[in-house]
Amino acid sequence: MSLPELVRGELGEEDPVARVHLGGDDELFVTPTRTLIYRAEGLLSDESVEEYPHDAERVAVSESRRKAKFSLEYGLDGDRSFAVPRGKLDEVLHPVLAGVLSASGITDPGETVERTFRFSELTLVVTSARLVKHVGAAVWDGDYEEFHYDDVTDLDFEEGSVATSIVLTANGRHERFKAPSDNAREIRERLTNALVAHYDVGSLEAFRALSADADGEDEDGADGDAAADNTDFGDGPDPLSADPAEVDTDAGTREEPLAGDAASAGAAGTAAAAEVRTEPADEGAAEPAPAAATDDDAFGESGFEPAEPTDDVAEEVAALRETVERQADQLERQNELVEQLIAELRRGR
Repeated sequence: MSLPELVRGELGEEDPVARVHLGGDDELFVTPTRTLIYRAEGLLSDESVEEYPHDAERVAVSESRRKAKFSLEYGLDGDRSFAVPRGKLDEVLHPVLAGVLSASGITDPGETVERTFRFSELTLVVTSARLVKHVGAAVWDGDYEEFHYDDVTDLDFEEGSVATSIVLTANGRHERFKAPSDNAREIRERLTNALVAHYDVGSLEAFRALSADADGEDEDGADGDAAADNTDFGDGPDPLSADPAEVDTDAGTREEPLAGDAASAGAAGTAAAAEVRTEPADEGAAEPAPAAATDDDAFGESGFEPAEPTDDVAEEVAALRETVERQADQLERQNELVEQLIAELRRGR
């Protein structure tokens, strides 16, 4: 897919490593050093590109009913923020946070960020070489912890009805933190696959066997290399519970047919039509009843004739029809503009 000309000019020699569609023609582009947000021309703004460098000291995310707001803090250079549709939060967070970790020197060149998980005040970033853990209101800042797979000797999962505890043994210490059970399977697969791939073994059991052999050879060395700032946080923060599901209810109406009295009315009419009056024979034969007058006869006897449409009436009807069709086209166009305006407002313009 081709890039907008304005974006090509801003990228220069860089190539985007991620591209996220934000709705309409708006898009987000992530390079190794910065994030670019392209806003297409709309009712409220001209075509533009906003740039957010990845050398941020803190990354925070807040959510509202329709939008997700990213705040990047640059120390003395101040704070900058941008908004995306709430449904695009996870899709945007992953490449942006990967760029920040790379720019901060946490991840090495060539290291791949596999997956980003965010649960209330717990953020987990699984890479091809380490697990980055951050506890706090921000998604990431200087208070993060990292566990390189070279220091990991065991990985276990303790499943619960609401949350699953992830138990990571690194540098002789047990690090335990909780994640919602709904996400436990994906965390297990991502973290296990990254760990066994790092050690080039086929399964978690093979990794444990390899670690057991290494511990038997040099158990004291493993304890001596433990990181000084490695602290056991216990079970960690409770995961964010899911928002209540919104339930849409459709109010139904019942229409019952009205009970007609057609049957009885028809019977009464038949009886009345069948009634015959008899006259005495000496008064002569009864004269036949006159036939019901038709509409034409009625107009003829009254001296009036039905009105015929004239050319003037036909022209007026045609003009009215043309006016109504033109107004309908205008209303449709106005409706499209209103919908476009609403969409732009929802995208944070």
